Amino acid sequence: MREIHYYICIPGFRTKEIIVVTTLIDAVKYPVSAILDLYDSRWEAEINLRHIKTTLGMDILSCQTPEMVRKEIYTYLLAYNLLRSVMYEAGTTFDRNPVRLSLQATRQHLDNFSSQWDSKTNKKARKIYRTMLEKVADSYEEKRVGRVEPRVRKRRPKAYPRFARASECSTGKNEICLTSGFRLKLAAFGYERFSLT
Repeated sequence: MREIHYYICIPGFRTKEIIVVTTLIDAVKYPVSAILDLYDSRWEAEINLRHIKTTLGMDILSCQTPEMVRKEIYTYLLAYNLLRSVMYEAGTTFDRNPVRLSLQATRQHLDNFSSQWDSKTNKKARKIYRTMLEKVADSYEEKRVGRVEPRVRKRRPKAYPRFARASECSTGKNEICLTSGFRLKLAAFGYERFSLT
């Protein structure tokens, strides 16, 4: 085992020391800087999950049955993969790092340009698609080293009013009324009878 100590001297970071333990013990083949870069890049997974929830609007699901919720999640993942594939193609075509391209800008460009190639010939549609890739490649964001993220609430309030009264749902044999107003349909999970008492 190999233990690497990393000290953070950036204002705004709560953690001052990070200890990375790894099985990559060859210091020549795996230098400290490469391992710390891998550790730093793991935050990209968190950012990508946040993009799926906030940028694509999956923070609130609208479907009610488990089967439809699964389909809705798969649809969001499909849309996310489409956007990432466009970003990859734009990055490789115009010599940009696809990870540093803006997902939101890619989404907006895809929305704007998709209506333009509907009734075009293949040659014109390819030209419009290449123009879109160029615009996506222009959304390149430099890595912001030492960016301070203050610990404040950033989430915008939803446009819907908060649910404030008790639930008024019909109590069938396959439903449980929850105090938050949501219904859990047990029949979807294969339960025919369920009792709280």
